[in-house]
Amino acid sequence: MDINFRDPQLLITALSHRSSLNEKSQSGTTATESNERLEFLGDAVLELAATLYLYQQRPDEDEGKLTAYRSALVRTETLAELAKELGLDQRMYLSKGEEQGGGRENTSLLADLMEAVIGALYLDQGFPAVEQFLQAKLFPKFNQILQSKSYKDQKSLLQEEVQAKSYGTPVYQVVKAVGPDHDKEFTVEVLVDGQVWGVGTGHSKQAASQAAAAAALQKIT
Repeated sequence: MDINFRDPQLLITALSHRSSLNEKSQSGTTATESNERLEFLGDAVLELAATLYLYQQRPDEDEGKLTAYRSALVRTETLAELAKELGLDQRMYLSKGEEQGGGRENTSLLADLMEAVIGALYLDQGFPAVEQFLQAKLFPKFNQILQSKSYKDQKSLLQEEVQAKSYGTPVYQVVKAVGPDHDKEFTVEVLVDGQVWGVGTGHSKQAASQAAAAAALQKIT
């Protein structure tokens, strides 16, 4: 990640999953708290920055379309992809158990990490620095979102695709739910004609279903 933090400890905190605090000697973190508070802040900062960007870039679009664009731009999969591109997945501090459980590949965890880093950057250098970072790293993905029409509801798009190909109606089922009630992560499978076409995770059943639909769309297109 090519950002020099004035306060390096902010970045360390942003990279520290809560599991790492229980195994500091093994995880290597020097943080005194997890990245959850920074994630909370970064989520709000990111939403504002994305809103301003789209408002300026798409002056003829209505509120509904702008909301759909923003949702696609800041959704879990997009942020997780960016985190990997920046190498944050390898720099994240995790407990041994979380790492062995695939934490560095967990899209929800990576998206949370990306939001925490944005929150840390905001505290370290202010909103203009965040906008500059996002202009360089995240917002260029908007053209791809437009071309692929991935701003549309993924479940609706999948329904259109399977109908066009004369397949059965997609069926969504929750196959796993882990974590405490305030931070539960769901895993959903989407089945078409009895076969699993896609698997998705999210902090709500709806988000996980959308991710599963997106995975299915990638498979058939």
